[in-house]
Amino acid sequence: MFDWVQHLADWFVYNVLKLGQGEHLSEALNFFIYDTIKILILLFVVIFFMGIVNSYFPIDKVKNYLSRNKLYGSEYLMASLFGTVTPFCSCSSVPLFIGFVSGGIPLGVTFAFLITSPLVNEVAVGLFIGLFGVKMTLIYVFSGILLGTISGMVLQKLKLESYLTPWVKDILANAQKEQDAFIADKSSLRARLPIIWAEVLKILKGIVPYVIVGIAIGGLMHGYIPKGFFEKYMAKDNLFAVPIATILAVPMYSNASGILPVIQVLVSKGIPIGTAIAFMMGVVGLSLPEAMLLKKVMTLKLIGIFFGVVTLCIIISGYIFNIIL
Repeated sequence: MFDWVQHLADWFVYNVLKLGQGEHLSEALNFFIYDTIKILILLFVVIFFMGIVNSYFPIDKVKNYLSRNKLYGSEYLMASLFGTVTPFCSCSSVPLFIGFVSGGIPLGVTFAFLITSPLVNEVAVGLFIGLFGVKMTLIYVFSGILLGTISGMVLQKLKLESYLTPWVKDILANAQKEQDAFIADKSSLRARLPIIWAEVLKILKGIVPYVIVGIAIGGLMHGYIPKGFFEKYMAKDNLFAVPIATILAVPMYSNASGILPVIQVLVSKGIPIGTAIAFMMGVVGLSLPEAMLLKKVMTLKLIGIFFGVVTLCIIISGYIFNIIL
C-alpha cells in the first residue's frame, strides 16, 4: 500500500542527496522520510474517517453498549483479531488508537488492538512460515493474539481513563458536543464536513510534532544501532536472558517483517526460540518512538503502566516458548 512512499524516499535519499546505500545516515534518513509520510497519511485518513463515524454514532451509546452488555471478554479478542489484519508497526497503529479512543471505545479494548497490531499481520505470518514452519507460526500467532487480549483486559481492570492527557479529554468533550449539535440539527453530511475538517486539523496540529520527534528517534536507531549489538546478552545459559532481551529490545525500532530475519540469525546461533521471540516482541510491540507518540495522548504514568504490563506478558510468553519448544 505504501510502496510508492518507499520509492519516493529512495529517490530523494539516493538520487537527489546522492547518499550511498547502506550508510548509517542514508538508512536513518530514508526511514525517517518513509515513516513520516506514511504515518501522517494514516493520521489524516483515520482521524477524518472517525470524525464522520463519530458524528453519526453517539459516543455515549457506544460506551453504554460495551459496558452494559456482557460480552465475556470477546470485545478484547475482537480488537486483537482486528489488529492481526492491520499491517502496521507500533507507531503506525497509534493513529487508529487515537481514533478508537475518540470514538468512545473503552481504553482496554483499544490497548488490545494497539498491542496485537504490530506483532501479528499477514506479511509477518508469511515470513514466519518460511523461516520457522507452520507449527511455530501457529504458536506465535496464538500467543500474539492472547497477549493482546489478556493485556487489554488487565489494563481495562486498572481503570486508567483518568491518566489520559487533557488534550484527549478535550477532544472527547468536543466530540460529544459536536454530536449533540449534529443530532439536534439533523445536519447532512455535507453540512457536517467543515466542522469535522476543522477538528481533524486541530488534532493533527496537536500531534504532528510528537510524530516527527518519535520517527526521528526511530530513524536514528534504525540507522545507527548495529543489528548484532544485543546478541551477547541472550546466551542460552543466562537464566535472565528473556527479560534482558525484552528490555534491550525497547531502544530498537522495526516492524515484524523487518526483525524476522534477525530472529532467524539469533536462533541459528543457538539462542533459545523463546528468548529470540521475546526480543522480537519487544522490538515490535515496545519502542521509544511509540512512547514518544503516545506521550500526546497518555500521561507518563499511563505509558509506564502500559509498557510494564506488556513487558511482563512478553517475558512470560518467552519463558513459556522456551519450555514447550
